[in-house]
Amino acid sequence: MINFPIAKINLGLNVVSKRPDGYHNLETVFYPVSMVRDALEVTEMHPDFPSPTPCDIKISNIAIEGDEQRNLVVRAYNALAAKYPLPRIHAHLYKGIPTQAGMGGGSSDCAYMITLLNNMFSLNMTTQEMIEIAATLGADCPFFILSQPAYAEGIGERLEPINLDLSNYFIAVVRPDIPVSTKEAFSLITPKPSATCCRDIVKLPVKEWKGKLVNDFETSVFALHPEIAGIKDRLYSLGAHYAAMSGSGSSVFGLFTEPIEVNRHFPGMYTACGKL
Repeated sequence: MINFPIAKINLGLNVVSKRPDGYHNLETVFYPVSMVRDALEVTEMHPDFPSPTPCDIKISNIAIEGDEQRNLVVRAYNALAAKYPLPRIHAHLYKGIPTQAGMGGGSSDCAYMITLLNNMFSLNMTTQEMIEIAATLGADCPFFILSQPAYAEGIGERLEPINLDLSNYFIAVVRPDIPVSTKEAFSLITPKPSATCCRDIVKLPVKEWKGKLVNDFETSVFALHPEIAGIKDRLYSLGAHYAAMSGSGSSVFGLFTEPIEVNRHFPGMYTACGKL
């Protein structure tokens, strides 16, 4: 069985307070970006296949650092296998979502693995059960169970569906070859309550978002990496109605009423442009 984990962008991201557990409380609006996606295929493992692990994973197209058995796809399998009698499997993850980009690639893979296993092996989990399992694996993971526009609080796990339709817009995404450490980005943030909640700002016309809808990470990340700030400025100069960094970076997106040749304007970088 195969499915296609999609990316997300953050429409506004405010770091409002630090929690006793060391994490931060956020306010953000998640919006799905289906044109940027991975492919995840799962097949049952033959009984005689000599695998040392019950979830054998192959990752292709974009290299991911670290132990593959710590990948969120494998961790999702292990979380479900602890509750349900799952067979041994092969998982092939073809990465199309850029890494360290603030677009939720790993979280999406995790959530889509949960839904795929639920369907493939008839586990009969409810949406809420899948969301609860996803929340134990990562803050952004619950959003991708439904992959619908949502306002998020807490560390990103408390979701409230919102009525937001950007299907008339094209999105241009630019990801420079600049890794941004989420831990470092958080360390440079001074939490503060938002002046106006992003949930309310996105109710305004997109042309009014500039200057009102902000990503608190931009101040520190742009200071460390002026090139990323330059991408945002360039997207505005190309006619974006709204542009921002997604998550803690390093990808930057712009919303346009017409498509642009984003690869021509940002040579040598990861780029994508299509309808939202």
